[in-house]
Amino acid sequence: MIKTYTTEEQGYQDALHVRREVFVVEQQIDESEEIDGYEDSSIHFVLYENNKPVGASRMRKVNSDGKVERVCILSSHRNKGLGEELMSAMEQTAHNQSISSLILYAQIQAEDFYKKLGYHTTSAEPFLDANIPHVAMKKVLNTSI
Repeated sequence: MIKTYTTEEQGYQDALHVRREVFVVEQQIDESEEIDGYEDSSIHFVLYENNKPVGASRMRKVNSDGKVERVCILSSHRNKGLGEELMSAMEQTAHNQSISSLILYAQIQAEDFYKKLGYHTTSAEPFLDANIPHVAMKKVLNTSI
């Protein structure tokens, strides 16, 4: 089950819990980079399994695109198709808000995952974000979702 929250709602803490586990603890990203000034302007998605938060992401509007950020699944729950579920929920939300394309910055190791979902790489070369190599990607959404 996937639920969406604003920073004002209690469920936002579930999103932060998953993000801290994956990005701060596992990937050793400084929390000051992980929790940023875009929290309040984002929709936060939390994926629950047995009422426990196991995945999270956020989406915000940037110009006419939706920007997908902070996509993560707890290591104990990876390779079960949960990342696809999370991305599908964000795409549906974007479609419902008349957003016709999504952009994201993917960690290099996740580039193939996003390609399988229909995203294409738009950056000429990888770049560092939080000291991790990333590529920019984009997907034009199907208007009949």
